[in-house]
Amino acid sequence: MDVAVLVLRLFVGLLLVGHGTQKLFGWFGGHGIAGTGGFMESIGFRPGKLMALLAATGELVGGGSLALGLLTPLGGAATIAVMLNATVPHWGKGPFANNGGWELAGAYAVVGGTLAFVGPGTISLDHAFGWHLTNTGWGVAATIVGLAAAGLNLGVRAIGQRSHGNAGGAQPA
Repeated sequence: MDVAVLVLRLFVGLLLVGHGTQKLFGWFGGHGIAGTGGFMESIGFRPGKLMALLAATGELVGGGSLALGLLTPLGGAATIAVMLNATVPHWGKGPFANNGGWELAGAYAVVGGTLAFVGPGTISLDHAFGWHLTNTGWGVAATIVGLAAAGLNLGVRAIGQRSHGNAGGAQPA
């Protein structure tokens, strides 16, 4: 079981780190802060560069935490928050990626939340440090924190859209 959790943590965590570096540094075909900030503005997340920085930081911290098995509930909460916000530009397209849907962001959010409940396993820094941050309480706390952070950001987005006279934000092509 611990090897399976390790594989899941590494796979999802490192992909999230990659997404964060795309936004932050333009690596792996990304657009960096300026390009991502412009996209964020186009979908109603203002100010765009700040929102890009927050998204990149959430992906780096969340993904890194999950990959290392370090403060795993924190990584799960960050992943939930960032990935729920990432569903926004895809929401009206349904769940499936072939239609531009939200399934990938949703899957990352669920994996982050699930790892907050089950923990990182024994092949992790949490275990090496003797930290037992795994049980229903930690999972519920991470889920609540992730949902609250996502809700806060989406609330700020909604206020910004009203003040800019844009009910839905532009949808990317």
